Amino acid sequence: MKPVIYLAFVDDWEVRGNGSGDPRVLQFEPMRKLVGIFNRHGIRGSFNVEVMQQLAYRRMQERFPELKAVADEWEEVVKDAFRQGHDIQLHLHPQWGKATYEGRGKWRVDGDWSILNYPGSEMRAMLACGKKYLEGLLRGIDPNYSCVSFRAGSWCAAPSDSLLPVLSELGFVFDMSIVAGIRYDTPEVKLDYTQCEETFAPYYPEMKDARRVAGAPQPMVCLPTNSFSGARFALLRRDVGKARMALRRKMSQLRNGGGRPAGPSRGHSGEEWTNRGEAGAAGLMKRILRRYIIGQTHIADLSRLNYAMMQRMMAGIRKQAEASGLARVPVILENHTKDILDYSHIERFAASVARAPDITTMTLTDIAHELRNGTFQIRTA
Repeated sequence: MKPVIYLAFVDDWEVRGNGSGDPRVLQFEPMRKLVGIFNRHGIRGSFNVEVMQQLAYRRMQERFPELKAVADEWEEVVKDAFRQGHDIQLHLHPQWGKATYEGRGKWRVDGDWSILNYPGSEMRAMLACGKKYLEGLLRGIDPNYSCVSFRAGSWCAAPSDSLLPVLSELGFVFDMSIVAGIRYDTPEVKLDYTQCEETFAPYYPEMKDARRVAGAPQPMVCLPTNSFSGARFALLRRDVGKARMALRRKMSQLRNGGGRPAGPSRGHSGEEWTNRGEAGAAGLMKRILRRYIIGQTHIADLSRLNYAMMQRMMAGIRKQAEASGLARVPVILENHTKDILDYSHIERFAASVARAPDITTMTLTDIAHELRNGTFQIRTA
């Protein structure tokens, strides 16, 4: 019998990591559109909401009343999605901890991007505050709501002496920050998940290093966010299409006198995801070689995939599920509302998932419940 795949559509809901971008453009409207897509196809999605950003808006709202309006709308958008049956869980970028607002939509965000670089006491305070905030916000709608899963900002979850123990102490059931095969070495983000011992199924992690599988049950579970390789031709088609869109925007600017087009800001991501040694012409050639000839690991991030790449992703998931020997396999798909430019690929993919006889969709809260009651087998070394 073929395994049943329990697919979670998960979104990291945030502005840019450097604080740029209009929340109404990058968060509020995209969430409403995604909720509409999910509702049309009978899918209950999950949104990992970035709470440190919201707390920064609240902290500065007395001095800058425009921030209060945004923070109020943030809460209403979250509560509206929750009322419609979608899940809300915790995402956290610690660089927002001491962020300051400079006016006119500009933030100064100087904190360290990795929660792993903070003392255990600060780490615990941030996580406890985020969990308390979400539970306080949503228990007025559902008294049984609990914050049970976590995604670390910039994927930074291992190794750490503190993170998994703190999550366990606070009542989290599982973490989904590990993405097998990725590695970053940049001024903002440093991590290496190229040697993870479990790449697909739920597992009990070594509590000081989530990349390792423990030999016995532990207080926390890790469920990797899915990743896949290949899809080189589909990736090339996607990148050519994006280049054409960028060229059309540039030509439009030139026709309008060279200025930037009017409208709300989408912000800028900077170079936080470009590994050292990949700048300049030599770095460009290295990236081209890896992307289109050798092949690279792709995070299963729907905002960055076209439909052909999503098909390749699902083929890999089915193959891994069969090879796992498990009857029931939970799988985490990623998304970033801030990066979506074309919703048609996600709509088409959602429709195909809804028709698939071997796929059931579920929320992160559902997964936590099934991990607790033994529906999903959790691996040990």
